[in-house]
Amino acid sequence: MSKERTLIISPNWIGDAVMAQPLLQLLSKRHPSRPIDVLAPPSVAPVWRAMKEVDSVLVTPFRHGALQLRERWNYAQVLRARGYADAYVLPNTLKYALIPWLAGIPHRVGYKGEMRYGLLNQLHHDDQPPRAMVPFYAALADAPRDRLRANLPRPELTVSGEQAGLARGAHGIALDKPLVVFAPGAEFGSAKRWPTAHFAALAREIVTENPGSQVALLGSPKDKDVCDEIVALALADSVKVINLAGATRLDDAIALIAGADAVVSNDSGLLHVASALNRPVIAIYGPTDPDHAPPFSDMAKSMSLRIECAPCRQRECPLGHHACMRNLATGMVWRELRQMVG
Repeated sequence: MSKERTLIISPNWIGDAVMAQPLLQLLSKRHPSRPIDVLAPPSVAPVWRAMKEVDSVLVTPFRHGALQLRERWNYAQVLRARGYADAYVLPNTLKYALIPWLAGIPHRVGYKGEMRYGLLNQLHHDDQPPRAMVPFYAALADAPRDRLRANLPRPELTVSGEQAGLARGAHGIALDKPLVVFAPGAEFGSAKRWPTAHFAALAREIVTENPGSQVALLGSPKDKDVCDEIVALALADSVKVINLAGATRLDDAIALIAGADAVVSNDSGLLHVASALNRPVIAIYGPTDPDHAPPFSDMAKSMSLRIECAPCRQRECPLGHHACMRNLATGMVWRELRQMVG
């Protein structure tokens, strides 16, 4: 390839990939004629395909957690032939910093991470109080120690109306009725999950006040049991909820969210997808900090009780009461949501 290109090496988490998107906006503005490619794991690749700045998404062929030095060297030679001028390594691991170094990419940018001196030649240090994720990644567009830019762009994903309509049709969701999406899962751990009974009660409030509204649950196969419980609790109140957890690919889930009238989500990857699609969003936080990764959509509400023991950032409630989530009542969430769907 004759044209110089930029390589982005993706984080392993959906939410992190979304919150890195403003970095691409800054890089594209600096070099508008330079294509941007992203090297991403299969589980995250659909997020990058929904970013207009991305030219090509290259799917990583490596096993999770394995060094696979020979495989990385071989893959680096494939990248060398694509003619990259620079690479931005977003994961903090040593093994991902090896790839652009082995590929001979001249300008290699990232945080110090796992002692990556030499592998990266524009090394940033995250030695200040923790920053929100968008400015954390966006800072890589500038030289280390530069003053953080004001008025950063916000994350932005793009899905066509046709894609959103096709996704609804494929999963039995009517096009002519309002759709509210719940994302009740949380890959991090159960502490980040709002109780299933609260989600079920919220579904009842939605369909009682707005007859004909559809409520759909999205998540990975790991979230199916939690979502099945919500369906059963809602059905006990004669409320039908559509459970699509584990039944959609990520690109389908993104398209469904793009066509939703509102989204209610725990602090998870799908929350940040909804925000970047500029959907009305209710974001529920308990053990995590709502200021660290907030939603950015025009109509968004972060909900957190900010009790004394939060944010503990633990996978399971260390005190056993899970009060940061249990005490966030359905009525509190419904008061905010009804302004979005009413």
